[in-house]
Amino acid sequence: MAEIICVIGNKGGTGKTTMSHMLCQGLGLLGQRSACVLTDTSREPLQPTGRRYITADARTRDALTKVVDKLRTLDDWIGIIDGGGNRTEMDRKLYALSDIVLLPFRDSHEDLRTVVRDLEMFPRAYAVPSQWPSNAWQRDAADRSVAQIMGAYRHRILKPVSALSSSKLLLQKQVPDQLPTALANACRALARQVLDVLEVDFAEPAIEEDDIGVVERLSPAEMPMRLAPNARRPH
Repeated sequence: MAEIICVIGNKGGTGKTTMSHMLCQGLGLLGQRSACVLTDTSREPLQPTGRRYITADARTRDALTKVVDKLRTLDDWIGIIDGGGNRTEMDRKLYALSDIVLLPFRDSHEDLRTVVRDLEMFPRAYAVPSQWPSNAWQRDAADRSVAQIMGAYRHRILKPVSALSSSKLLLQKQVPDQLPTALANACRALARQVLDVLEVDFAEPAIEEDDIGVVERLSPAEMPMRLAPNARRPH
């Protein structure tokens, strides 16, 4: 059955939605089938057209149950559930149904203090530095803060996901036919880390240099969940 990963955290604005879509895109680039599941009621659902993954609208309790139940029937799929900020009870619910949890956090002492509390609350969670500075001086300062405040949890901190302005392309309703190479590489790197945590074996597809960043559209046969609102299968 599918693995379930929840991207949650008690603080808003840490990049949960961006990370959810980057992870799904990276999984697709590595040949893994995945679904990005929306639970944040403040956001509108995105269409799967042009993506390497499908999308699902689970902004109600019943819809979330149906989506997770459907995912659990699918072999070799990975469901990425995008949680919202400042929803402690919802985070507890998502944690209960997940295999692992990802906790994005940004380069601020408030984020670091909050993610430490979340790591204490959720033993199966991994913290992920999100939108991390790429400038060498800023990166060094950010890394020192993490070492100082989160040193006791260093074995549960994944490698940083660098700030990329192009990541917003994945949050458009219609993604471009071609995505920047830097974005594709960042998505792959994040997906590799998560697959390692899940202990999922994978073989990277051979990619020609000219094809890097090109999105292969999923065919209907590769989308068995049919989770678009107008094509939802009954349970």
